[in-house]
Amino acid sequence: MTTRTDVSYDPYDRQIDADPYSVYQRLRHEAPLYYNEEYDFYAVSRFDDVQRGLIDRETFSSARGSVLEFIKANIEMPPGIVIFEDPPLHDIHRGLLSRVFTPKKMIALEHKVREFCARVLDPLVGAGRFDFVADLGAQIPMRTIGMLLGVPESDQEEARNLADASLRTDPGKPMEVAADNIGQADFFSDYIDWRTTHPSDDLMSELLFVEFEDETGTTRRLTRDEVLMFVSVVSGAGNETTNRLIGWMGKVLAEHPAQRRDLVGDRSLVNNAIEELLRFEPPTPHVARYVARDVTLYDEIVPAGSAIICLTGSANRDEHKYDEPDRFDIHRTIRQHLTFGYGIHFCLGAALARLEGRVALDEVLSRFPEWDVDWDNARRAPTSTVRGWDSLPVVTG
Repeated sequence: MTTRTDVSYDPYDRQIDADPYSVYQRLRHEAPLYYNEEYDFYAVSRFDDVQRGLIDRETFSSARGSVLEFIKANIEMPPGIVIFEDPPLHDIHRGLLSRVFTPKKMIALEHKVREFCARVLDPLVGAGRFDFVADLGAQIPMRTIGMLLGVPESDQEEARNLADASLRTDPGKPMEVAADNIGQADFFSDYIDWRTTHPSDDLMSELLFVEFEDETGTTRRLTRDEVLMFVSVVSGAGNETTNRLIGWMGKVLAEHPAQRRDLVGDRSLVNNAIEELLRFEPPTPHVARYVARDVTLYDEIVPAGSAIICLTGSANRDEHKYDEPDRFDIHRTIRQHLTFGYGIHFCLGAALARLEGRVALDEVLSRFPEWDVDWDNARRAPTSTVRGWDSLPVVTG
């Protein structure tokens, strides 16, 4: 199935990235197992195949990363990058972080997220325009994650910028990676040292002093380097993807004004609107896996040692899973999408991302029931791992 079609999928192609869904559809129909010779990777695009790639960890391993460039670089991953780990290490590290990212604790944050939204949106009322990314998407996740980590507001923007920069690529080119540029641990060094002697009610302090049983059966605390990596990963993951979700919120609802009016009139629809946005325009359109053992897909052997991309953005529009999948519909019954992954690597921050998205949309609608995108000044983000906007200015009614 990998050689019987002329369909071409290049994850770095800016034209494809602008609107990949016609290519995804052709892949699902013509090449459900696709091979890219230039970059030497396989790809699966159908919902069931993507879901299998996310849960069959014996075949599709995360231990070499979930980003194609990391897998191809063949570098040893430092401990603490939970999404780049397999059990048992993954389960131990995820268990430590899951204490913070419980749905109950996330719901308790809602009043703070609303305060953050009010702080950035209220001064924009009457201005006639604002930027969904610069004014909102880049601010709300930064402030929320900064508060959870214990980073002062004066330094939160630098932490966000470092996380963003680590994902940036030159247009049309893969990300350059090396073992010494994973995350932004150096930025957090002073904070970790301070919290060692001045603990507080934040994630850094909890990670520094929690005792756990590691993979060798030893009860211990995390090392300083392990804490640094945990904090770095949480900062990066929590900022980038939710930022992109908020950008898509501005674009998609501008293009569907009737559904936006439905939301203005009935806020009980907001939760489902966020789920449909996540399905329709996922901030993370694909994840990669290392093929740990030979596997047969569509009568072809994918050899051990290969890299395979699971196209979640395609799976979310699979005709076999959803009726009229290319139609955006906030009234749709959404039983499942794969934007947050599936199985043991289901996104730890999913409850937080949903909360931030829901609150941000609710607060925007309260102040700006109508808007149109200023396309002349909109800019897409040059990344190979997330998809969205660097700037999405809108003109408000």
